[in-house]
Amino acid sequence: MILESLIIVVYSVALLLIFMYALAQLNLLFNYLSARKHHKNSPTFDFSKEEEIPYVTIQLPVYNELYVMDRLLSNIAEMDYPKEKLEIQVLDDSTDESFEETAKHIEALRKTGLDIQHVTRKNREGFKAGALKEGLKIAKGEYVAIFDADFLPKKNWLKNTIPYFKDEEIGVVQTRWGHLNRDYSILTRVQAFALDAHFTLEQVGRNSKGHFINFNGTAGVWRKECILDAGNWEGDTLTEDLDLSYRAQLKKWKFKYLEAVETPAELPVVISAARSQQFRWNKGGAENFQKMAWRVFKSKDISIKTKIHSFLHLLNSTMFLNILIVAILSIPMLYIKNEYEHLKMYFYVMSFFVISTIIFFICYWFTYKSIYGGGFKRFLKYSAMFFTFFSVAMGFSLHNSIAVLEGHFGKKSEFIRTPKFNISSLKESWKGNKYITKNISPNVIIEGVLMLYFAFGMYSAFIVGDQGGDFGLFPFHLMLCVGFGFVFFKSLTSKA
Repeated sequence: MILESLIIVVYSVALLLIFMYALAQLNLLFNYLSARKHHKNSPTFDFSKEEEIPYVTIQLPVYNELYVMDRLLSNIAEMDYPKEKLEIQVLDDSTDESFEETAKHIEALRKTGLDIQHVTRKNREGFKAGALKEGLKIAKGEYVAIFDADFLPKKNWLKNTIPYFKDEEIGVVQTRWGHLNRDYSILTRVQAFALDAHFTLEQVGRNSKGHFINFNGTAGVWRKECILDAGNWEGDTLTEDLDLSYRAQLKKWKFKYLEAVETPAELPVVISAARSQQFRWNKGGAENFQKMAWRVFKSKDISIKTKIHSFLHLLNSTMFLNILIVAILSIPMLYIKNEYEHLKMYFYVMSFFVISTIIFFICYWFTYKSIYGGGFKRFLKYSAMFFTFFSVAMGFSLHNSIAVLEGHFGKKSEFIRTPKFNISSLKESWKGNKYITKNISPNVIIEGVLMLYFAFGMYSAFIVGDQGGDFGLFPFHLMLCVGFGFVFFKSLTSKA
């Protein structure tokens, strides 16, 4: 009975934590809807006056980006901004043949009159954060725009973002990510779905009420003074963007989020690339919780509500661990429920997962509708996409939980870049990409075992108890089986 009680307690705590996170998402939805009704007018630079156009540095941190460098440089060179007030830094840590190709392209652009510099280092100390910090030492601009290699900002991007820095309290302007290859495959559609929710519901919901948000590592602009005042870039976590964002906001710098300004980018088309990206993001989130949570808690300048949202924001990736715990324990719970009649009252806590799922479904519908529009057909398409996303997200829960645990327990690892492909349709092949990880993680085998485990959970629904089975958890186990099966088979074949 001790084991059964322990399972019930752990299961219930994990469910309640998920429910609390869902309630926070619901609060962000109310904030989001309120923000869309009440637009705040912000002071802006008047670019019709030359004296109000500030000097800007664009930083392009790159490392072995053979397939996208030409596209990136050609795109940035088209930026519509006075050349005499624009500097471009290519922060190149590359160690392969892309380095020479990049150097040639930079030289050709320099001959057109563009102020573009090829900034290199002797080592990769601090990884991306180290490269950004190195470039900042010699940056001429008052404001620093940052783009990863797979981003393609539109020509008027600087003119849509820089004016907001007229408000001297603003330290960062962040834009919404778009997706060049959203419809490439199920994998890219699931990633786009998740990112859309973050860049609408979460970023707007937090920013509109003055809660802490994060610079997303790219497609945003920093005030140089803000970076230095917050302590500059640090490479002790895998998400240097989240780290500096919190340090800046603790210094009372404001962030401006522009939902209307979309910056297109490429999504990983191979699951090994998506796995490496997810691992970095989730481990970095846990590392930042360990680094920043106490600083947020003890700050006297932050409201209780902002502190709560900040804690849940920093614990965002830890929700995968709660989902994994609930998933694994759900099958023993199914048997316990049908074995011990006197414990049935304790199983009302199971309804929290259903309620949480409904809350997520409602929240994500509003964000989906804001991008694609409403209507019955759109709703049906959304419903199918939501449950596909939910299944695949749960399928990633083991992989992401390992990342989270490593982050919380302080295990250090290298910054593993996400391979870029420069493809947008199934007619184009990724198979020759030299950056794709060939090795299969041992965790993939465990994911295959979990697929079979949840298939057993579905079978158990038919045989437990003496009333002809118990099918309350059947849909949950079906999604888990499909999700882990998707991740398992795609990881074995390395296909998108």
